Amino acid sequence: MCDIINRLGNKKTVNVITLTYQYKLKPTKQQEVEINQILDVCKTVYNYALRERKDWLSSRKSLINRCSIISEYIIPADAPYPNYNCQTKSLTVAKKTNPRLKSVSAKSRHENAQVLQQTLKTLDRAFVNMKSLGRGFPRFKKRMRSFVFPAMLKNCLGNNRFKLPQLGWVKLRQSRPYPENMVAKQARIVKKASGYYLMVSFQSSELVPDNPVGKKSLGIDAGIENFVATSTGQLFKSPKFLLGKLRELKLLQRRLKNKTKGLSNWLKLQNKIARLHERIANTRRDWHFKLAHQLCDLADNIFVEDINFTSWSKGIVRKQSLDSGIGKFINEILPYVCWKRGKYYCKVDKNYTSQECPNCGYVNKKKLADRKHNCSNCGCQVNRDVAAAKVIRNRGLMAVGHTVK
Repeated sequence: MCDIINRLGNKKTVNVITLTYQYKLKPTKQQEVEINQILDVCKTVYNYALRERKDWLSSRKSLINRCSIISEYIIPADAPYPNYNCQTKSLTVAKKTNPRLKSVSAKSRHENAQVLQQTLKTLDRAFVNMKSLGRGFPRFKKRMRSFVFPAMLKNCLGNNRFKLPQLGWVKLRQSRPYPENMVAKQARIVKKASGYYLMVSFQSSELVPDNPVGKKSLGIDAGIENFVATSTGQLFKSPKFLLGKLRELKLLQRRLKNKTKGLSNWLKLQNKIARLHERIANTRRDWHFKLAHQLCDLADNIFVEDINFTSWSKGIVRKQSLDSGIGKFINEILPYVCWKRGKYYCKVDKNYTSQECPNCGYVNKKKLADRKHNCSNCGCQVNRDVAAAKVIRNRGLMAVGHTVK
């Protein structure tokens, strides 16, 4: 994926292109042991820091009309809040006496000195999102899935291998070549059911180009009966990624219920279920990218609705919307492919797109069961989703300053 990073320096805004490439690792047994050790230590640091923050917050909830062990100021009243800076200083001191923390530290100068700090930064980001985005309180982790090397070594790129701090040269399946004229800035190791993966972030100093408005435009309407409908009249059905594998998934989960938790057969079935979920996610993601490229072949400008897909995942069509992954496609994959292909991407107002007539603009109120648009003003008859896609295209053209008849 592509992230556009805005950095402010010397009162000037510099746009930096960051591309993240994913490769499957082929570590040795010793390297696997070290990766699992780092993941375990990162999990311990995360849970300890979270417990420290929760204890500080709980000690400030003392009620004025009662006194108990739980609600008293167990932590001194003048103790500062354990934020990221305080916990980072405490971690530096603890590394000197704790050999387990010291095992995830620098073997040579400036090597792997910030892995645990990145874990604390992840926790701090979770608290920021909780306050700003209204998300839930951070939870304790049973297992850590990934960790980050924030700084790369010199000459770390090799043919079918990659040099990482503390791990050294690690073999990988180089499924795509490294990007040219870009520098590797950081790497993340992710543990999945099918193995270990390396996600490398490459950075370029080139300016991010703004895709210009083209001549041919396309409106896209997101739906449930049809995954997307285009203003040209094409309807794309969504494959049943999860629902098609639901029978196999239920069978595995039923077998898992009769196994003793923690034994080898239980662990094998757990891994089998996780592999099935990963295969479903990979299939969905591959289909999304292929569809995005297919849509980019049809037009120069692509307009979509500005929809809150989070509410879709909680409504009556939650199973269908979560199975299709429509939110991730509209908000992440399609804009990335449009940027990469040089296509113009824009979101428009979603209100009354399915009620308005694309021909005359008259608003015809319809029920959800009405799947055909039949205008009582001009007599226009067309599929409801296609009519909504045409309205989205017209609104997008007006938004970029084009005249719509």
